[in-house]
Amino acid sequence: MKKKFHVGLLVRVLIAIALGIGCSYFFPVWATKVFVTFNGLFGNFLNFTIPLIILGLVAPGIADLGKGAGKLLLITVAIAYGSTLFAGYFSYFICRWSYPLVLVKDPNFTQIATTSPNSIMPFFTIEMPPVFGVMSALILAFILGLGASIINGNTLTNVLKDFKDIVDWLIKKAIIPLLPLFIFGIFLKMGMEGQVSTILKLFLKVIIIIFIMHVALLLIQFSVAGSIAHKNPLKALLTMLPAYFTALGTQSSAATIPVTLAQTKKNGVDPDLAAFTVPLCATIHLAGSTLKITACAYAIMWMLGMSTDLGLFTGFIFLLGITMVAAPGVPGGAIMAALGVLSSVLGFDATLQALMIALYITMDSFGTACNVTGDGAIALVVNRIYKGRNYKSVAE
Repeated sequence: MKKKFHVGLLVRVLIAIALGIGCSYFFPVWATKVFVTFNGLFGNFLNFTIPLIILGLVAPGIADLGKGAGKLLLITVAIAYGSTLFAGYFSYFICRWSYPLVLVKDPNFTQIATTSPNSIMPFFTIEMPPVFGVMSALILAFILGLGASIINGNTLTNVLKDFKDIVDWLIKKAIIPLLPLFIFGIFLKMGMEGQVSTILKLFLKVIIIIFIMHVALLLIQFSVAGSIAHKNPLKALLTMLPAYFTALGTQSSAATIPVTLAQTKKNGVDPDLAAFTVPLCATIHLAGSTLKITACAYAIMWMLGMSTDLGLFTGFIFLLGITMVAAPGVPGGAIMAALGVLSSVLGFDATLQALMIALYITMDSFGTACNVTGDGAIALVVNRIYKGRNYKSVAE
């Protein structure tokens, strides 16, 4: 993830939110309808592209993992996936306990997902039905990705990589540049309909809770890793703090790799193992992002009175974890890949997806910092498993 992209996008999204709220005080209804019409078109386009994004990101990721499926790689991926699942469930249960205590349901919030007499409608809409559904995209991605790795199909792998390049281009050049305008329209409409204060209160409280959960998650990760690796967990976590603060500044897992690698070695991890584990986990271990997406989704659903039962979120967390592992590191990759699972499992429409994107991006640096710091905990566990062995032999 490039520093320029993240810093620029965060600033543009914050400006879009502020402008949307400010303009809602004086914009005429007809001008607001222009942006509402754009949002309808962009939302339909986003729904059309979501299955393509899932297929383009997940299939090549699975193919690449399969081609290098040595024992060390498989064990590292399994630990990263387990950590991601734990983060999702940890987030779910904390939210289930804390949100009723700190969030106050407001009837105005339900207007976001419903059409009320005060709703501002677009001038027109154009339907853009997706070529196939999100679940079909996930299944197809697994079949193509696993198939390419099993048969060593270079032709198919190259096709998948070319399609991934197209999806990357679509995200970078079309979706990401238009997201601030989309979010501007969302907050402009909410301001005109009197929902802004409710949304801002939700954002502030959720951000505070998620930050506390990130800190708690890191303490748990290093406590487990320390007990396995026979290391002082607090000392190991403190050693990784330079990586944490570097990620806060760069908002990029990739840009933080040199610092993460250096601090991981200081924790006593074999240099060769660290050089293998840290770059890999920088792309597949998104526990902090999973925690954040789960918490944001739960908050929106709870405020809307939607079902938040454990069975529903179990399916969501498992699919989200797979998506996070298999679809790493492209600009906007975590939240963009998550949109498919949000829509197919939790029923999020374009408006709720826009809220998720805005809420996610405002906390992007905290999630990235949690991700890369947690990579140090995984490296400690992997180092303990292969202590005294030739890691290169088990990686083949």
